[in-house]
Amino acid sequence: MANELTIGTQTMVSLAMEHPLGDLIKPLSHEILLFDSYIAGTSQIKEESALDALGKDDKLTLLRDPEDRFDENAILVLDAQKRKLGYIPEQDNVVFARLMDAGKYLTAKVQEIWPKGEFRSIKIGIYLVDF
Repeated sequence: MANELTIGTQTMVSLAMEHPLGDLIKPLSHEILLFDSYIAGTSQIKEESALDALGKDDKLTLLRDPEDRFDENAILVLDAQKRKLGYIPEQDNVVFARLMDAGKYLTAKVQEIWPKGEFRSIKIGIYLVDF
């Protein structure tokens, strides 16, 4: 339906950062490291090219996934091309989900990548973007 009301999943800050106006806002922002974690579920990713292209210090997008039927606080981790890399681990995501639900803009950055058996372990830093 064309006139259907939908609830957006992006915050004003995330929309502004992806908009050309975001280039004007970026100098006024700074990132605050909140927590070191890792990307969970990398062994479940079908598109290995997304993991192959990842490098140290790459910026990642965090996106709430409220429709996840296993975890109501699920947070997706996406690369720069918006390809799914995995999730913030369930034991770490409660506070970050609450911050994101309150409109705070969180990002992540790759800290280390190393092979662990048949999959990769990707250590990340989770940042609050403050203005």
